[in-house]
Amino acid sequence: MRFVWALVVVLVVCTPTIGMAKEYQDFGDGLTEVAEIRIGHLLSNPDEYVDKTVKVMGLVNDVCPMRGCWVEIIEKQTSERIRVKVQDNVVIFPVEAVGQEIVAEGILRHYEMSKDQATRWFAHLAEEKNEVFDPSTVSGPMSFYQIEGLGARIKL
Repeated sequence: MRFVWALVVVLVVCTPTIGMAKEYQDFGDGLTEVAEIRIGHLLSNPDEYVDKTVKVMGLVNDVCPMRGCWVEIIEKQTSERIRVKVQDNVVIFPVEAVGQEIVAEGILRHYEMSKDQATRWFAHLAEEKNEVFDPSTVSGPMSFYQIEGLGARIKL
């Protein structure tokens, strides 16, 4: 009987718990007390927030496969998306973060690109993912908003 109890104790202690709570992992400089803003609201009123610190929450939709230098965050309610870009080799987001909860903070930036710059940028994005890119799909100049990431917390 003692053997059976000893076996039960070993199994309980050594076997990982199914559905174990995930832990949050911090990246970059951490988060401040800046209030969270919904991505949908941010992208509906971007000029109100350009060059200001913003904090967004959602699910990691994509991660840079080459260096982990950016994450794309998707808002659950609206499916709106925004990219958070960090300095290469300073902060590295793990690919395993895809599908996980994230809170990210940084400065909202507005970027404008000529047709040539946009073509090179899309070619780079395709190369990161080993995808084929057709330059004829870029019809002209483009502009977009992106968060220059300072810190993030991901539930891993």
